[in-house]
Amino acid sequence: MARPRLPLSRTYNLCSLPPFFRPILEILTNKWQETEALVNACVSAVQHLRKLRGGAQSHLLRASDGVAYVTKFQNNPQHIRILANEMLATRLGLALGLPMPPVAVIEVGDRLIEHTPDLRIQVGGSEIPCQSGKQLASLYVGGDSPGLASDYLPGELLRGVRNLISFAQILVLDKWTCNSDGRQAIFCRRTPRCQRYTATFIDQGYCFNAGEWTFPDFPLRGVYANNCVYETVTGWEAFEPALSRAEQMDVSEIWRMAADIPREWYEFDSDGLNRLIEKLYKRRAIIRDLIAAFRTSCRNPFPNWTASQQVAAA
Repeated sequence: MARPRLPLSRTYNLCSLPPFFRPILEILTNKWQETEALVNACVSAVQHLRKLRGGAQSHLLRASDGVAYVTKFQNNPQHIRILANEMLATRLGLALGLPMPPVAVIEVGDRLIEHTPDLRIQVGGSEIPCQSGKQLASLYVGGDSPGLASDYLPGELLRGVRNLISFAQILVLDKWTCNSDGRQAIFCRRTPRCQRYTATFIDQGYCFNAGEWTFPDFPLRGVYANNCVYETVTGWEAFEPALSRAEQMDVSEIWRMAADIPREWYEFDSDGLNRLIEKLYKRRAIIRDLIAAFRTSCRNPFPNWTASQQVAAA
């Protein structure tokens, strides 16, 4: 398959996100404007805010555009390809209409690292400085006020999430890209008195089976831990429009999202990236099969999706 000639860079405008994602942006930045892109194609880190939890040992940095970003470094303990995975899978998710924080390249200079003792990563029992250069930046969705965001909600609050159906739609991406991690989400609310949250999906680094760039599909991979987020699923329509958008996506669209990923993030393996894109393009045809395998698994995730509805959809 010949690789199409595409532009080498692209700026992703947050205004193209689904309407239900806009309140989150208002909470985070108070700068929402319909004609303004809040995330540039590349920004520079100017301030270290704090370390973050997680296997990639990310750091929260403030950038030259005034926005805070969750930053994954090239020398993270998981794999350098985690950065490429995060960028490509997030762009795919945004194209499917899923609520995800947009991603960018953030340039982290030697001076900031040298003068910030906390910009360190622990590997094999020792501590090493974070690597300078181009790193992966995801718009921070934690908010500045305590209590407005959480990475866990009990079942009674989960059922009240405003965009609960998005948990079904994110399955399209996670099955298509073979996310080998559990589905991660952040829940945000507008004010401390507000009882309803909006979900934003984060951490796509283990799509494409992390650093392996293989697709070992298993029914329970890439799914959310609590079944209650799937209770509203009654048929294939619950996965729309993400499912149709994925199945109809042209290979040139996929390449466009991968074209400006820094080459060092995938170890300059252009042939490997080409194979990955070709495989993704072919896997569009099996997304429904992969979701169906999850449906019939021991989890029984869709109790309200009856056999008669399945026949009608077929």
